[in-house]
Amino acid sequence: MAYLREVKMIDRHNRDISYLRVSVTDRCNLRCQYCVPKEGLSKTGHDDILRYEEIIRLVMIAVKMGIRKVRITGGEPLVRRGIIDFIATLNLIDGLEDISLTTNAILLEETAERLYQAGVRRINISLDSLNPEKYKEITRGGDLEIVLKGIQKAHEVGFRPIKINVVTIQGFNDDEALQFAELTMYRPYQVRFIELMPFGFAGIENLGKYLSNDYIKEMINRRYTLEMFPKARTQNDGPADLYRIRGGQGEIGFISPLSHQFCSSCNRLRLTSNGRLRACLLLDDEIDILSPIRDGCTNQELAELLQLAVTKKPSTHDINIEERHMKKCLTEMTSIGG
Repeated sequence: MAYLREVKMIDRHNRDISYLRVSVTDRCNLRCQYCVPKEGLSKTGHDDILRYEEIIRLVMIAVKMGIRKVRITGGEPLVRRGIIDFIATLNLIDGLEDISLTTNAILLEETAERLYQAGVRRINISLDSLNPEKYKEITRGGDLEIVLKGIQKAHEVGFRPIKINVVTIQGFNDDEALQFAELTMYRPYQVRFIELMPFGFAGIENLGKYLSNDYIKEMINRRYTLEMFPKARTQNDGPADLYRIRGGQGEIGFISPLSHQFCSSCNRLRLTSNGRLRACLLLDDEIDILSPIRDGCTNQELAELLQLAVTKKPSTHDINIEERHMKKCLTEMTSIGG
């Protein structure tokens, strides 16, 4: 790789940026209600998304600048052809310490072994209901049994941890909080409750359905004794506050970007599938890198664009609970990468 001047990615608020989330596609084999508006979305054309070699080039530069962790997201990353070979290539990058994947698990049973062989050890699975009919409703057609088989296969293959992400939606799945929590009693899963956030027109369609994680935590604590999980936090840890049901094998996490903002510890950048660097999930201020790459920019110029993205990171997002019904983020979640 061409010479790069030493640049440490420390933002204006003294946060060390070491985590890059990479969306490889905006396409998905589900159409979850909080992610995709009812009428659907126009998909980005094949020539308008980053090629694998372009992503690898950017990741190599980012690693030289301090990125240590990469998460592959979508849409649904497993629908993109060649994804496993791409991940195996990422795994060869010297200095990259951690590669993880977020998936809806529809294709996980058939790909779990190859993903593990490619170098993925940690996996996040989006699952918002344990009721087959409700799951079909929220995903607009998904099959819960297929997802559960995928989770079981991932467990058998050896993925650790397996994180199950539950977006809590008032009046839809809040009555399943105990059932989700009980998954951690006999399996080493980490069930994470995530507050609903306002994204694009899908966010508008879900007005009034926000529920604070304080309510979910209290509900679980009334039935079981929740103990703070005694684990030293590392730079690769996520934003979840972790607990364990006394005697349980797994963990319960609460990710609360609205009720308990955690921006002060945010260490991530996002790369969208159409080649935009995004400094904050909730900030529609992106930097185009696809055009410079296609125009033949140097590695140093790409490094400077990464640094520019870092300088754009705000100290906090500007969404609070009182404003939660406002359309703050104009981009749909499936276009950003979760």
